[in-house]
Amino acid sequence: MSSFHVTVERLTISPHPNADRIELAQVGDYQSIVRKGQFKTGELGAYIPEASIVPEAILEELGLQGKLAGSQTNRVKAVRLRGVLSQGIIYPAHESWVRGQDVTDLLGITKYEPPVPVSMSGELYSAGFDRCMRYDIENIKRYPGTIAPGERVIFTEKLHGTWCQLGVIPQALAGEEGRLVVTSKGLGSKGLAFKPGSPANLHNLYLRVARHLGIEQRLGERDEAVFVLGEVFGSGVQDLGYGASTRQDESLGFRVFDVYEGLAGHGRYLDHDELEAFCTKYELERVPILYEGPFSREVLLEMTDGPETVSGEGAHMREGLVVRPVVERRDEVIGRVQLKSISEDYLLRRGGTEYT
Repeated sequence: MSSFHVTVERLTISPHPNADRIELAQVGDYQSIVRKGQFKTGELGAYIPEASIVPEAILEELGLQGKLAGSQTNRVKAVRLRGVLSQGIIYPAHESWVRGQDVTDLLGITKYEPPVPVSMSGELYSAGFDRCMRYDIENIKRYPGTIAPGERVIFTEKLHGTWCQLGVIPQALAGEEGRLVVTSKGLGSKGLAFKPGSPANLHNLYLRVARHLGIEQRLGERDEAVFVLGEVFGSGVQDLGYGASTRQDESLGFRVFDVYEGLAGHGRYLDHDELEAFCTKYELERVPILYEGPFSREVLLEMTDGPETVSGEGAHMREGLVVRPVVERRDEVIGRVQLKSISEDYLLRRGGTEYT
């Protein structure tokens, strides 16, 4: 499960290949631009990641007032400086800080949350945490050693849409809202779902997908809870549309990236082969599989960038990819093993949207 935090990390400093007055500070596989001589290899620094909202006092201390992204010029975003990608900001560690310490609250850093469009909001009810999946993916740059070279993996294309849960609960466990449990990533993390029968939700994007797919009817024969997790996409969802549209239900885009069997927290995710069989049986489309084979850093870097493959026309850049083992496993640090690798072109695009 991904979590937003600012942690104290040990830095590795290297020269910038195209500049004399700045250097590169590395945390995991992330690199940030710092002033030359500001840090030394082995020193500690707090890594402030992308999508951070930085208080004015910290900006003033770092000399970054008016230099960040957003209408308030206080949001951390990836930039390219002298031809090198810089992700995040390094804040000098206080003398009492130790490696691994979470200093998010101490520095007053918060995560940027974009406003939710009307089509993605609606009337809600408390479905409960056993009926709503909590879901996110860590970046492989932060945990580069989690997947060993040669481990059998799949790479799937990471789509730039909005995360959607289509859950169907056995009749015996269904509440007054019925068997269908539909939610977004942000709401699901709070145990909230959209009321399926509410007139206020007639045009809700997520429920439109559920109705168009007839997901309750497709999965109604099952005796256990099942959660189909996928990405809704098309023009009107995000800035990358993949040739799909939200105007008509028939032209909405939806691709499955995961299926979880059993009540949330008490079941399991399907392995790659099981997921393929499930989607074939229920006639659901998966996100594109870009690679299956032994893991290597070289193949990962090669395939992270490139055109999208959903439309079949390479309409625009891809967001990146998700890498996971062919056979599900867990890691003691990050939990379920699946990691994302994000395209540099995607990170640096102009006018991008980031609704969740």
